[in-house]
Amino acid sequence: MTPVLRYRLIGCAVALLVLAIDQWTKWYVTGPLSIDEIGDSMQIVSIFDLRFTRNFGVSLGMFEATSPEMRWGLVLVTGLIALTVTIWMLREKLLGDILALALILGGALGNIRDRYEFGYVVDFADLHFGTWRPFLIFNVADAAITIGVLIVLARAVFMRDKDSDTETPEAPGAAETI
Repeated sequence: MTPVLRYRLIGCAVALLVLAIDQWTKWYVTGPLSIDEIGDSMQIVSIFDLRFTRNFGVSLGMFEATSPEMRWGLVLVTGLIALTVTIWMLREKLLGDILALALILGGALGNIRDRYEFGYVVDFADLHFGTWRPFLIFNVADAAITIGVLIVLARAVFMRDKDSDTETPEAPGAAETI
């Protein structure tokens, strides 16, 4: 097995692991902990609560699905995005890029499954400092997507500069010999 194939398989495994953890945490919060109605909450520590909410939109609640057609439209669009991320991940060769895309893919699949099954995404993680909330209420999938996107952006910025510094100019006439 080549290293690149191994990296891609690791990426697929990470995506499935993120999906599994996301779905398990949502099940645990809404099932055994019975935090499954709007307004239900449980304080874990002074700055973190489990608080049930339904997200009918996408990131930050934008593009809220207010009809069945919009719901299935969001499932279709996010499914196409997940397919694009999958293809991108399977074309990458560097483990860091593959892992970042795997986080995005696993998170997207978790939220797509919720939207398909319930018509909304289950959010429950509420990080706050007094009344200030640096994030909206989120879930494992949202966190994985955010971390994956930040890694992709950081690698694009920092790795690009590193790659351009190591490039050597082509020898004169090299293109003519190909």
